[in-house]
Amino acid sequence: MDLLELNREKTPTNPALPAHLCDRIERDFIRRWNDLWGGRSLVHGRDPGADAVRLNGNDYLSITGHPAIIEAQTSAIRHDAEFVIQSGSFLLETHPVRAFEKKLAHWLGKDDGVLCQSGYAANMGLLQCIADPQTPVYIDMLAHASLWEGARRAGAPVHPFRHNDVEHLRRLIEKQGPGLVVVDSVYSTTGAMAPLVEVVDVAEAGRCMILVDESHSLGTHGPAGAGLCRALGLSGRVHFITASLAKAFAGRAGYFNIPTGLRNYVLSTSYHNMFSSCLLPHEVAALNATLEVIKGCDAERTRLHLLTRRLRDALSDLGFPVHQGTEQIIALEAGTEPDTLLLRDRLEERHVFGSVFCAPATARNRTMVRLTLHAALTDAELDHVASVARAIAPLVKPWDWPIARRARATGLTGLE
Repeated sequence: MDLLELNREKTPTNPALPAHLCDRIERDFIRRWNDLWGGRSLVHGRDPGADAVRLNGNDYLSITGHPAIIEAQTSAIRHDAEFVIQSGSFLLETHPVRAFEKKLAHWLGKDDGVLCQSGYAANMGLLQCIADPQTPVYIDMLAHASLWEGARRAGAPVHPFRHNDVEHLRRLIEKQGPGLVVVDSVYSTTGAMAPLVEVVDVAEAGRCMILVDESHSLGTHGPAGAGLCRALGLSGRVHFITASLAKAFAGRAGYFNIPTGLRNYVLSTSYHNMFSSCLLPHEVAALNATLEVIKGCDAERTRLHLLTRRLRDALSDLGFPVHQGTEQIIALEAGTEPDTLLLRDRLEERHVFGSVFCAPATARNRTMVRLTLHAALTDAELDHVASVARAIAPLVKPWDWPIARRARATGLTGLE
């Protein structure tokens, strides 16, 4: 790619970009594209064909296209013609969104919540409301970017703690004082599970509020899929649970719970709620039907966890360092961007498709191909993925990846 391509005037309505912006694009992107990526996209590879095994989505329970969800959505489109598109701050108690917000909250073991446009908006909007410059935010190093951005938007002092290191968290709280502890239940890049019981114990001892992002455990873990907080009996001890509903819910929304008494405060304070239009009736109807479907997906949850154990064991036996996680998200962390490009190509040549995660989604030296499993994978498809991993191992040498070398150096056998 040449910078001139970005700045060349193609139509009379496309003026030249200013020099300082061109310099920044050249420094931050063009050089990376040309030097590290070889003049092609790292995140966009081949188009998957009909024979592809796709492990690049988030529909963990494989509910996309479920008849009950489709029927609810299409019925709402046909019959809910009288609605007003407006900010979520204006919704009255009689609006369908309110019924779903409360229903979802009760499922989580909470009393109320707020439906947002996305999980990113949910985390940003909530943190803006509950943190400020006088609130230390203790955040796991691998927590989702939206949580980091929410803390920055609140102007809060941010104190990162080493991933899943409860003792490091304890020391930070002892030094900085009460604040807000922020973790993911299952981390989106590695599939590692947070030690939630220990985290909550330490947070309570330090008189901190607790926020748990359940984006990658809601629907897949816990009783009727109600998440890890419910599974561990922590719902009554965790102040705030957030989630993207674009994962197991396979929709387009986000959510966070709040005590009922804080509702009007949040509606008057959260910019992401105030300045975004509410979801449309057919979207809410689909989410409402999806919740009922998810509650009945015990067999799919069992299948998902079984597939996860099988593939993780197979990859580990072949020398792939997947020890950093345990759940349905599997990170093949090649480390450098050129090595990850090679890994992606070798997988896609053999019809296995994951998602490339690179900076800023990861640290620059922790680039990876992320495989996300789903309940509809067949045994034959899983066997194909394992056979592909066996075939490419001598080509990509996973035992030489930086994460594998670190594990050997530290004698690591479990989670990082």
